[in-house]
Amino acid sequence: MRYFFEIAYKGTNYHGWQIQKNAVSIQQVLTDKLSTILKENVTITGSGRTDTGVHARQQYFHVDIVQKVNALQLMNRLNAFLPGDISIRSIREVTLAAHARFDATRRTYEYWIISHKDPFLEAVAYRFTKSLDIEIMNEAASILTGERDFKSFSKIKTDVNHFICEVFEATWNTKNDILIFRISANRFLRGMVRAITGTLLDIGTGNKKADDMHAILQSGDRKTAGRSVPANGLSLTEVSYPREIFIT
Repeated sequence: MRYFFEIAYKGTNYHGWQIQKNAVSIQQVLTDKLSTILKENVTITGSGRTDTGVHARQQYFHVDIVQKVNALQLMNRLNAFLPGDISIRSIREVTLAAHARFDATRRTYEYWIISHKDPFLEAVAYRFTKSLDIEIMNEAASILTGERDFKSFSKIKTDVNHFICEVFEATWNTKNDILIFRISANRFLRGMVRAITGTLLDIGTGNKKADDMHAILQSGDRKTAGRSVPANGLSLTEVSYPREIFIT
């Protein structure tokens, strides 16, 4: 049977999603705990990777399990074994061909910014105290929408075949004194959201102009874009799939 697990995690204490040598990752913790509970070696495949320190309010992975399971019981058992900063939200049976990464149609990230010290938000938001022109930042963000080459916003060392992404939404809004950059796309490159956010902050402070976004995109050169903002403000918030892949 193939199952989709919906999860959430606070990435502060982990070296990202992917299993790696000599470092604790989200994928490693989940694999170890799930294998122990099921008493079989399992391999989990995530909907995507998050970098060190990045959080997820909604992430998915799929796993093949030999026996049919009671989803609610398994979810409760697994949550009891997992540390407090990782949570299973749901478990659903899917078709055998369903794939957590390749079947995802839309992914959404949010980057949170606070302008003052807040002990309850420091771990999940970036403190940035300079004045920002939100209207200009939204003007620049709108240039990102559509199908474009985002090589200028990608980490240099990456294993992708191309840098084309289709961005559906890129907007800035405020909620409860938190400035939130929300971006949705069919796929994301390594470091893409953090580089875009840093560039938009440059535009918001007047160090760059909104129209500069056109030249940055066309250049294909990471050096033309802004710095990457810290990981702690970034969260994967939503992953979407076609309804027909779900059995339960």
